Amino acid sequence: MSEHERAVALPRLNEPAPDFSAATTHGPRSLADYKGKWLILFSHPADFTPVCTTEFMAFAGAHEEFKSVNCELLGLSIDSVFSHLAWTRNIKDKFGVEIPFPIIEDLSMTVAKAYGMIHPGAADTSAVRATFVIDPQGVLRAMVYYPMTNGRSIAEFLRLVEALQTSDAHGVATPEAWKPGEKVIVPPPKTSEAAEQRAGEGYEYTDWYFSKKPLEEQAA
Repeated sequence: MSEHERAVALPRLNEPAPDFSAATTHGPRSLADYKGKWLILFSHPADFTPVCTTEFMAFAGAHEEFKSVNCELLGLSIDSVFSHLAWTRNIKDKFGVEIPFPIIEDLSMTVAKAYGMIHPGAADTSAVRATFVIDPQGVLRAMVYYPMTNGRSIAEFLRLVEALQTSDAHGVATPEAWKPGEKVIVPPPKTSEAAEQRAGEGYEYTDWYFSKKPLEEQAA
């Protein structure tokens, strides 16, 4: 494998997330510290950059909402803890927003490379805007990459965590832009006989492969 291929190698969904141990603004952190909780691990290109600042303030504003669904937040950039501390203090001073979650120091780019955050086409020495959703068993469940120039929607990551939790708890899928309280998609039948029976099973039936149902009925 070439150096370029190693630099952009990505972890894979539904496999264990790459392990890490790192210094952060809240002391040492490792992936094992988050066992039993959902985790949003997200990278940014550098401290003291305007787009990243807006994202960090949005993550801070949603911090309690993430905690309410058993999800922790963990930031990362290829900067030192001292730079992170100066930046977060600046955000508090200039914008009145306190950053309540840790930020990983990754000067060696060890964590960034393990998670495929370094994209040479974008920058050789900065982590692109990558976001990873890791479940309580340490399994990578979702990952999203953004360009250097455009910020993420933090509300979408909260929605995604809630959707994943709903699918896990009830064995269902969720449609586009699904939010808690809306109807879910019933898994399609896997045999010809089951497909024939689907119309009479009491779901909101459109066709044999597409049926929806309120979640409370699905869980009953």
